[in-house]
Amino acid sequence: MTTHAAAPAQPIKLYHFALSGHSHRVQLFLSLLNLPTEVILVDLRRGEQKTPAFLAMNPFGQVPVIQDGDVTLADSNAILVYLARRYDPSGQWLPRDPVEEAQVQRWLSAAAGLLAFGPSHARAGVLFKRPIEARAYTLAEGLFKVMDAQLASQRFLASTSAPTIADVALYTYTAHAPEGGIALTPYPHVQRWLADIEALPGFVGMPKSPVAPAAGAA
Repeated sequence: MTTHAAAPAQPIKLYHFALSGHSHRVQLFLSLLNLPTEVILVDLRRGEQKTPAFLAMNPFGQVPVIQDGDVTLADSNAILVYLARRYDPSGQWLPRDPVEEAQVQRWLSAAAGLLAFGPSHARAGVLFKRPIEARAYTLAEGLFKVMDAQLASQRFLASTSAPTIADVALYTYTAHAPEGGIALTPYPHVQRWLADIEALPGFVGMPKSPVAPAAGAA
C-alpha cells in the first residue's frame, strides 16, 4: 500500500549538477510539488561523483541522487516516480488508473531512450566539443515529430487536462535541444507545450549555457 505524506519531515537532499538535465528534472519536480529541498552540488569535473561516499549512494556514479529521510534513491525517472507516489495524494502526476499510468511510463521510456540518445547526446557533444553520432539527429527528429503530433490533440503528453511526470521527464532536454543544434521551430505544438510547462506554478528552469558539462549525469 502506498503511503502518502503532505511534506517530508525534513528537507529532501538533492545531489545535483547545474548543467545536468537529469538533475534538473528532479529539481523541477521538487519545486512543482513545493517540497522543501536542500541542493547539494556535486562537482563532476573534479570527479566527486566517483568518491567512495557518493558511490555508496549510487554505485553508477551519476547524479541525481536524493535522500529523503532514510530513503536514498538514484536515477531521475525513478526519483520522479517515488516523489509522485509519496507526495502527490491527488494522483495527478502519476495516475493510478492502469491505462493512464501506462501512458506515463511509455513517455518515461522515451525520456530514457530517444531523448537521451537524441537531443541530450547532441547537446553534450556540442558542449563537450566531441563527436556526435549522426543518429542523434534522426532520433531527435523522430521523437519531436511524435511529440508534436501528440500535443496537437492534447495539452500534455500523457493527459488531456493536467501535467504528469511524463512532461517533467521530457521537458528539460527538449527545451535545451537548440544547444545541440536541434531547432524546435518545426514543432509548434512542442513549443506551445514548453511554454505551458514554464507557466506552471513553481517552475524553475535550467540555465542555458555554452559551458561544457561534465560526465556522470543520468
